[in-house]
Amino acid sequence: MDALPARARAYVAVVTLLAMLCLLPVAHLPWPGIPQDTRVPWWPVVLLAALYAGCERLAASRLVAGPHPGGTFHPVLLAGAFLLPPHAAAWVALPGALLLPVEQRPYPARRLWRAGQLVLAVWAASGAHGAAGGRAAVTACDVPGALAAAAVAVVAFCLVLTLLDGGVLAPASGALPRDGRTAAPAAWWRQFVRSLAPLAVHGLAGLMMALLWRSAYGPVAALFVLLPMGVSWWAFAQYHRERAAHRATIRALVQAVDIKDGYTRGHSERVGRASMMIARELGLDDARVEVLRFAGILHDVGKLGVPTRLLTKDGPLTPEERRVIELHPEYGHEMVRGISFLGEARAAVLHHHERLDGSGYPYGLAGGQIPESARVVAVADAFDAMTSTRSYSRARPVPVALEELRRCAGTHFDPRMVVALVRAIGRTGWHPAVTADEPGPAPVTAPVAPVTGRPGARR
Repeated sequence: MDALPARARAYVAVVTLLAMLCLLPVAHLPWPGIPQDTRVPWWPVVLLAALYAGCERLAASRLVAGPHPGGTFHPVLLAGAFLLPPHAAAWVALPGALLLPVEQRPYPARRLWRAGQLVLAVWAASGAHGAAGGRAAVTACDVPGALAAAAVAVVAFCLVLTLLDGGVLAPASGALPRDGRTAAPAAWWRQFVRSLAPLAVHGLAGLMMALLWRSAYGPVAALFVLLPMGVSWWAFAQYHRERAAHRATIRALVQAVDIKDGYTRGHSERVGRASMMIARELGLDDARVEVLRFAGILHDVGKLGVPTRLLTKDGPLTPEERRVIELHPEYGHEMVRGISFLGEARAAVLHHHERLDGSGYPYGLAGGQIPESARVVAVADAFDAMTSTRSYSRARPVPVALEELRRCAGTHFDPRMVVALVRAIGRTGWHPAVTADEPGPAPVTAPVAPVTGRPGARR
């Protein structure tokens, strides 16, 4: 724990101490609906604890490893909360949380934190479930009553996890939020809402386990509930592994462009961000928003086929040099045409320098002939080019760049895309990073005359 700030060490220690208290069979805890007799048969606790540890170990293995290994397979924990009193249900989480490997230092502190967090969450879920009358409903196989009580338990489980997660962020960073009354609660609420839906699915699986456990079929039948959950987890993990591979491919291509053309370092990421802002403002679905982000990130990947001396040349280009640079959309399309997950992003890579009036390149397309994805990226690319310092031009202020986009809307750019970017920036703002290899130029306060002779410089 030495690598953690003192405040974070104290926070982890307090959570660990509270978790240890939750493991004690204290008879006088005021949980309504829970018998005061704390004697619990040991075999359900051991069986569920071993089952949870095994499921987590399998989930963290290379066979089905997802993006968040460990601490993610909660049906067994919630089944324990539905079947056992709070202190016994808390024991179900302890072995798996302590035995699973952690990926970052300090290892002991992270193990204790994970164990304490899960013990407290399961203890609270079991108590809330008993207080809502869930114990009797599960024993009597009263499905409506059991569903209502399970919903209360899932909310309590999610709430404890969210509060503890939010509470550890400020101590771990060594500073508390600037406005604890607004910023922290808002962030916690967003995290709670995002976590509730997947935990609700896990809660339904845990409830099915508990009902079958108490039915005439017994604990063996309850184990079969985990089979479809395991299959769904495997499919979910494979999906995230595939997405991670996609991102790694894109990151490698972008890094190669950034290394080759140092003056535009970070340009691809910012164009991807601006493209995503435009897509969201247009009301596109999440899948298309992601594809257009990829399109913005990869729009200049064809520069890998252009000589570096042309990309970094100071001053105007000769006609021959200009024709060479104007080949980069076609180079880029050839590089990404076999990457199927990019979808319409491939068309954006090829056509992002086309203009509505047909004066663009490489094919001189006009109007509706230009794919929508290319029209989005064209606006995002022009905006970032104008607001970034290059070897041949200084950065323009954001309002000046937006005014230039409005002036060229209808001739060079699609007016819908321009309006969408203006609205998005007006709502969220834009804070471009320095892209030139210099120590941070001061923002320009007046329009800068466009530089001619370089593709994309004059928009």
